[in-house]
Amino acid sequence: MREETLREIHRTARTLLVDKGAAAVTINAVAREMGMSGPSLYHYYASRDALVDAVTADFLQELTAVMEDGRNRHADASLVERFLAVCHAMRSWAVSHPAEFRWIFASPVESAHHQPGSARHQAGLRLAFVLLDLIVEVWRTKPFPVPDLEDLPEGLSEQLRAYSRLIDGRLPAEAVHVYVTCWTRLYGLLCLEILHQMDFAMSDMEPLFEQCLREATVMLGLSQAR
Repeated sequence: MREETLREIHRTARTLLVDKGAAAVTINAVAREMGMSGPSLYHYYASRDALVDAVTADFLQELTAVMEDGRNRHADASLVERFLAVCHAMRSWAVSHPAEFRWIFASPVESAHHQPGSARHQAGLRLAFVLLDLIVEVWRTKPFPVPDLEDLPEGLSEQLRAYSRLIDGRLPAEAVHVYVTCWTRLYGLLCLEILHQMDFAMSDMEPLFEQCLREATVMLGLSQAR
């Protein structure tokens, strides 16, 4: 019964988010929609931050599942096809779930970043690893061009080395730079699209996203520059 109540809490929070915006998602509002009292809901979540983290983990898991499904449906295809399938799946989910995407990426809760064992943290790692795993496979199959760490700002090089150690050296620091560059460009472009920050110039962001994907495949040595 507790698990079913938790699922209903999450469904109600999502409905409030989509219909009324992030500010409408409060403990009292969720309880009211469910016919409960605010204090009763605190038996499930000690604070709004705890509720936000749990709902965010749900969204991250849903997005990850969509990306993994895109990859798995092309399991026998080439690396470039699998890479594109994952990226297209990510954009498709973001475009069809703008409120959830903004919730995940545009309004992070600081507390989650200081709780490595939290559900949100684990869900975020799983999401990042969908793309990372593919890039590791690309690197092991045919290493792509990488920068010289000595040419990068010192603070950046240190962080790249630290992340390489965090992922057990699956990518050397130089290759991590390529991974991070691909991720920030794709994610950044999606943020601009979902937050309508390019509406002043672009009525359709899909061609720009496709251009970004082509550039990423060139960076990864998966296709030739055109």
